[in-house]
Amino acid sequence: QVQLVESGGGLVQPGGSLRLSCAASGSIFGINDMGWYRQAPGKQRELVARITSGGSTNYADSVKGRFTISRDNAKNMVYLQMNSLIPEDTAVYYCNAEIRVTILRASRYWGQGTQVTVSS
Repeated sequence: QVQLVESGGGLVQPGGSLRLSCAASGSIFGINDMGWYRQAPGKQRELVARITSGGSTNYADSVKGRFTISRDNAKNMVYLQMNSLIPEDTAVYYCNAEIRVTILRASRYWGQGTQVTVSS
């Protein structure tokens, strides 16, 4: 059984920073790509940032230059450093990862989400 658990969300003023963390636990053989998605009220879930097992990253245009994704493979964790936050960043942020439970079998998993609210 595999779980992804996010932490680090909260309320922050415009221009502020937050750091989200996501820990993967359970029967993990290995982790391929990891990423962060977000969903604002009334909108579809969208990709924010993704990082491969080798460290290659890609970002949504709306967060480039402000957000940084990183991972710690030894700890099975992924992070999202969010700087210069704006109200449009307000959303529930979800961790996502493709996890190998055996050498041949991989599935995609989601965390439960963490709320980020940017408001004065």
